[in-house]
Amino acid sequence: MSHFASQSDQPPPDSPAATHTPLAGHLPRGVSEFQEPGLDRSSGWPHADQPLDRPAAAAVIAPDRAATSAMADINADINADTHIEPASFQQVDLQPADILIVDDTPENLKLLAALLASEHYQIRKAINGSMALRAVAADPPDLILLDIMMPDMDGYSVCQALKADPSTADIPVIFLSGLSDAFDKVRAFETGGSDYITKPFHGQEVLARVRTHLQARSAQQRMAELNLDLERRVRERTWALEQANAALHTEIQERQRLQEQLMDLVLRDDLTGLPNRTAFTRELAERFQAARQAQADRVAVLFVDCDRFKVVNDSLGHFVGDQLLISLAQRLQALLEPPHLMARFGGDEFTLLLQGPDPLALAQTYADRVMEALQRSFKLQGYEIFTNASIGIAVDSDNYSHPEHLLRDADAAMYQAKTMGRGQYQQFNKAMHRYALQTLEMETELRHALQNQALQVAYQPIVCVATGELVGCEALVRWPHPVHGYVPPSMFIPVAEETGLIVAIGDFVLTEALKQIQQWNRDRPGDRPLFVSVNLSVRQINQQDFLEKFNQIVQDLAADLSCLKLEITEGVFMGHTPQNIAVLNNLRDRQIQICVDDFGTGYSSLSYLQKLPVDILKIDRSFITPLDESHERGELVAAIIHIAQTMQKQIVAEGVETITQLQKLQEFKCDFIQGYWVAKPLTVAEMENFLSNYPIKSWSRQG
Repeated sequence: MSHFASQSDQPPPDSPAATHTPLAGHLPRGVSEFQEPGLDRSSGWPHADQPLDRPAAAAVIAPDRAATSAMADINADINADTHIEPASFQQVDLQPADILIVDDTPENLKLLAALLASEHYQIRKAINGSMALRAVAADPPDLILLDIMMPDMDGYSVCQALKADPSTADIPVIFLSGLSDAFDKVRAFETGGSDYITKPFHGQEVLARVRTHLQARSAQQRMAELNLDLERRVRERTWALEQANAALHTEIQERQRLQEQLMDLVLRDDLTGLPNRTAFTRELAERFQAARQAQADRVAVLFVDCDRFKVVNDSLGHFVGDQLLISLAQRLQALLEPPHLMARFGGDEFTLLLQGPDPLALAQTYADRVMEALQRSFKLQGYEIFTNASIGIAVDSDNYSHPEHLLRDADAAMYQAKTMGRGQYQQFNKAMHRYALQTLEMETELRHALQNQALQVAYQPIVCVATGELVGCEALVRWPHPVHGYVPPSMFIPVAEETGLIVAIGDFVLTEALKQIQQWNRDRPGDRPLFVSVNLSVRQINQQDFLEKFNQIVQDLAADLSCLKLEITEGVFMGHTPQNIAVLNNLRDRQIQICVDDFGTGYSSLSYLQKLPVDILKIDRSFITPLDESHERGELVAAIIHIAQTMQKQIVAEGVETITQLQKLQEFKCDFIQGYWVAKPLTVAEMENFLSNYPIKSWSRQG
């Protein structure tokens, strides 16, 4: 059915539908919208040589002189860039939609206007909220792009004013803002916003969203017209039942068509054209239930995540990233045959719904096809891009009672594939689910432990190999669980690293260790001051405010930094290297020594270490333990110590537990040791007792 009624279907002149004005962008040929005299539809403001005929209208929309001058400059730039004349649409069959752009930044106005003008929309502009309200009152636009942060009246206030007026309440408002917090977005929608685009915006996204909301508004107005027309027909043509029934049937069909169009907008991904998450979950639920009723084969779900997709966005830009997603979707969609379904689940994640007599074999076959398809490069915008994917597989069985659990398990299997090296697929098993539940439970309890200050710091003594003198200790976090007892660090530290809780834990340990070492040194005025070694994680050092927080802790405690050493792993040098080295140099400039913990288990070369801000190497216990039996491992430890000393770096051996290990380390001229041969990690009370009684044994007899 046409968007416009034929001559015979026009309502009577006195009917409500006869006075309805179509939405801009859907006007018949030769019909123009009402236009204020002298109003420039390209610039949104009167021409200087065309004064308004109606003084009242001029008072409503005329800006101040400074604003008029600024808008004139912007309009001149835009017209020069786009070469689109304000009246260039008068001879086109359909008039373009009228869009008002409200932004106090001229560059944004220019960019948005040029972008939208390239799609043949009529553009008006306002540089502040008050000007925007006057422009809307004079001639309501079809859609408004509204900045939030403006000087005289912010975007929220403008939107509230528009929504409070019934004549402007249904105008779609798309917020454009650099504010990206969830709170700002929620506030935008609470004030009546239709959508929210975060600056810096991307042209294709802006155009797609503008099109979507204009189409939705058009469909809604058309549906309102149909409802009014239907009521009129029922009321005025009861005497002609056959004609009314035929017209009613036609109108219902049109209404259903428009409803289908609206539903398609809701269930389809704007970028790729694939079904979206909502459509996929609906289809999964329907097929899941059909299989339970023995009406269809079982299903399998593939969860596909593009590996390192962020690298493309960060290096080549989001436009190329979007083009990659579109091309990838088309390539994978070409692999499928009915009744299989593919959807864009979100971001760089896709889901496949497969159905057949042997869903597991089917899932493995398609997983292999996906991996093979991604072996070929994508040529986009002059770049050749390679990508692969991590895929999780979940197959329906009698163990499932809810279809969404299939998605959950496919997602868990996908993350397992990532953990095992990416570029592969994994089938879900129950162990993955148990691990996910345990990790979630541990994360929750660890958060509570932090909030309730239930974590503790233990201290393991460090002694000089040559003299046996106690020189310091290492601060180690301990978690005394009220039910399970002490939780091994090997269990909760990886969870803390993954969830980011390690940052709060690191701050806690640093604070407690600095307070404690200063107290012990004050209590031992005649002895050599002890140092404390505190571990820093990669996540901590990568924090933008790490040095600021570190300085605040030191300032609050009035800490003596000469008694502090910081331990890092070799992983610190594997990512964000320039920034991390700058942070470490800043710390060393303040006389803080830097130790590389677990040396020999990472990837740093000795030549690389020579260039890094490192003072001490701590040989991992995996090298020390075999000293009791392995002559070859002893030679390796001796070589490491010799090379480190050549580079003028001190050596600490971790995990020393036997007299044989100690004697060999003395032979190799190792500087310091720590381990159970000296003492296990001690509580504060135990460490104080150790300090009072050390040395417990004669060091000469130990050596």
